[in-house]
Amino acid sequence: MQKNTRRDFFNSISNGLHGAALASLIASEARASGVYDLTPKPSHFAPKAKAVIQLFMNGGPSQVDLFDPKPTLTRLAGTAPSRELSFAISNGDKPGFLMPSPYEFKRHGKAGIDISSALPHLATCADDITVIRSMYGEHANHEPALFLMHTGRTIASRPAIGSWIAYGLGTENQNLPAYVVLDDPKGLPINGISNWQSAWLPPIYQGTRFRAEGPPVLNLEPRKEIPTPLVEAERNLLRKLDQAHRGTRPHQPELDARISSYELAARMQMAASDALDVNQESEATREAYGLNETATASYGKRCLMARRLVERGVRCVQLYIESQIFDSHDKLEDSLGYACKKTDKPVAALLKDLKQRGLLDSTLVVWGGEFGRLPMSQGTGKGAGRDHGPNGFSVWMAGAGVKKGHVHGTTDDIGFKAEQDKVSVHDFHATILHLMGMNHRDLVYKRHGLEERLTDQFPARVVSEILA
Repeated sequence: MQKNTRRDFFNSISNGLHGAALASLIASEARASGVYDLTPKPSHFAPKAKAVIQLFMNGGPSQVDLFDPKPTLTRLAGTAPSRELSFAISNGDKPGFLMPSPYEFKRHGKAGIDISSALPHLATCADDITVIRSMYGEHANHEPALFLMHTGRTIASRPAIGSWIAYGLGTENQNLPAYVVLDDPKGLPINGISNWQSAWLPPIYQGTRFRAEGPPVLNLEPRKEIPTPLVEAERNLLRKLDQAHRGTRPHQPELDARISSYELAARMQMAASDALDVNQESEATREAYGLNETATASYGKRCLMARRLVERGVRCVQLYIESQIFDSHDKLEDSLGYACKKTDKPVAALLKDLKQRGLLDSTLVVWGGEFGRLPMSQGTGKGAGRDHGPNGFSVWMAGAGVKKGHVHGTTDDIGFKAEQDKVSVHDFHATILHLMGMNHRDLVYKRHGLEERLTDQFPARVVSEILA
């Protein structure tokens, strides 16, 4: 009986079941490494939100000074902390003493939500927000806590939530990025651009950074001396060359992303300049956002840019404030007061502006940092501040699909750790995806034989109690 050689096998592989199986495997591999783009994609179910604006408060805003009043801290002021609280210090200092808030809390709105005097403008929006008092994280250092809040893991090289949203839904406006980042001109946050990375998701889903001062995107404007017909001819030629180059190099997402980025940049020359030109706004609107005041002008401009971007179909916009502005290790009242003064008026203006334009019903607004602060003092006297507190802190949401004038969860009597109706970062992410019309278990990217998710393999639930 003649034995078939390996060459004989491959010569006949195209016939019969062998050929069908091989063709199926090749086709499957091609689909897995397929072309990725930003065209609109169907959600898993009807979404409540078409867009999300994340107001990220770098450094860790203090829950017990802003949203979570603790009379027990006033009663126990100056007493020694428990052993558990003492061990929560992140920087090796000696434990301080229980320290009440220097700010006064009052109930605001029909719902009677407690908001401190540090946020007088947001207090006028109390009936439009849901405060989550029972958030908790996993790490007391900024770097891993930032990675956790943005990517779902305390390690680097994971895709940011904005990248997952762009991957899952694409965008409605093909002349603007799906995922835009508005960082502070005074400097990048800790972890830098890694906060909005796409990591191993195709690069086309990475956040696009727009500047708030000067040209929003460098080298975006075309050269004035080139006639429009010549510009169009140049672009058509480049498009044909790109297509020819891509045709000989299939299934290379980095190449596809680079070409798509150049094509998007060409389309953005008109759309981005228009979207980010806040001078088109009325003087009353500019005044409401604080653009005429030194303290609020920078952040107010970015809040107004965020509204203009979601108004034009951008899917996800993230705003950052100057590096670690809420990191109140000393001089708590001065430090926290400075951070709130820069952000409070613009944030309230954004909520009111979205509401007045009918956009709050389709836009999810999220406010919060990477963790909170401890309820005991760091340092002494008027120079005392608070150390990092990841075990229990506050964030809030407003807009599409979220209850109005609602408080969810509690911390313990002194505001140290989440106690009732706790919300993990993975729950938080699952809830945002749900409001955008996506099931966090079904939003997957196949990589090295694994089905990767924003919530990874961690237990996560949609916080249904805060949904309208």
